[in-house]
Amino acid sequence: MTPDPSSNSVDDPLFDSGHHIFANKDLLKIGHVPEADRIVGRDDEISKLAKRLNGAVHGYSPENVMIYGKTGTGKSLVSRHVSQRAQNAADGDVDIGTAYLDCAEDNTETQAISSLAAKLNDESVTGITVPHTGLSTSKYYKLLWETLDAQFDSIIIILDEIDLMNDDSVLMKLSRAEEAGKIDCSVGIIAISNKIQYVDNLNERVKSSFQHKELFFKPYDANQLREIMFNREDAFHDDVLSDDVIPLSAAFAAQEHGDARKAIDILRHAGEVAYEDGADQVTEHHVRQAQQHAEKDRFRELVSGAPTQAKAALLALTELSVNSNDEAFLTSRVYDRYELICEHLDMDVLSVRRFRDILKEQAFLGVVEIEKINKGSAGGIHLQNRLIEDPQVVRETILEDSRLQDWARE
Repeated sequence: MTPDPSSNSVDDPLFDSGHHIFANKDLLKIGHVPEADRIVGRDDEISKLAKRLNGAVHGYSPENVMIYGKTGTGKSLVSRHVSQRAQNAADGDVDIGTAYLDCAEDNTETQAISSLAAKLNDESVTGITVPHTGLSTSKYYKLLWETLDAQFDSIIIILDEIDLMNDDSVLMKLSRAEEAGKIDCSVGIIAISNKIQYVDNLNERVKSSFQHKELFFKPYDANQLREIMFNREDAFHDDVLSDDVIPLSAAFAAQEHGDARKAIDILRHAGEVAYEDGADQVTEHHVRQAQQHAEKDRFRELVSGAPTQAKAALLALTELSVNSNDEAFLTSRVYDRYELICEHLDMDVLSVRRFRDILKEQAFLGVVEIEKINKGSAGGIHLQNRLIEDPQVVRETILEDSRLQDWARE
């Protein structure tokens, strides 16, 4: 079919000639790495990480770093920022490569290594072609080693959400590559996780190879969140934001454990809601609507990548919350419901100790709140668990997992 020339006109009424709300929406993207003067409240973390990577700048081995912190505390942002600065600051005869890998997407050994090889390879320099699929894991490793040796003296690899990686072999092989004689260049790894017990669960061989330093990111406070958003205010056209939009967005995010990602999400969603409403200005009303959307999106992101056992534990607490007038429940009571769910779905039942660890991990992520209660000398100290999120939203999200859907048909 021949296209109608009139449909290509810049004056086509079907499309806006320009966005009257956003001036530069890219500033509100989650993966956006802003300039140094836009990064708020992370000077100490930037300095500490830079010291660990300093070796790469001068041509010798950087240290491996394990970064912990809740969602939206700037872990990925700071890691990418410092890596870029190390690359730019390298001595004249030192070539540094950097690569960022989202382990939620590339969560198998083959996917991870093929992605790293493709990201780091400059075919015009190496003469190497890295196919997206079709090779064995060992061949992808060989391509990666050849790519690194052909281009770099040092390499900094960021493994984000490393706890979602299915195989610890990636961490061990990357950290041992130089020592094992696979490559001549040095490798520094920045591993990022929301789970403070991640390293504790690694086998001893991996721990021995990784030899990491730890860095912990605290949540942002309300003032820092406001400053973060004011630093991205130019994502909008002048005079589009009403005075209460940024303070309210920051207040919502501060209530949810200082999550800057959520604050930016709310701000972006508010602009989108205002645009869809045909409004000339983003107001408090749009922020409140955006907060509801962002809450569901944030929770879905947290839970979707969780192991099935963690989802079963949350489902147990959710079922109690939905079917009772109470809000908080003793761990023993939640565990009893969890056992019923596992039996119904023919799943292995974890020990009480491991079950408690899962609930603690969910508390760390801000999904569950755990409170100690003292029942006196006879009753002792117990833990009560409460969902922070709306139980119905939690239930709907968890039951998106096909393995748990049979429980809903009970």
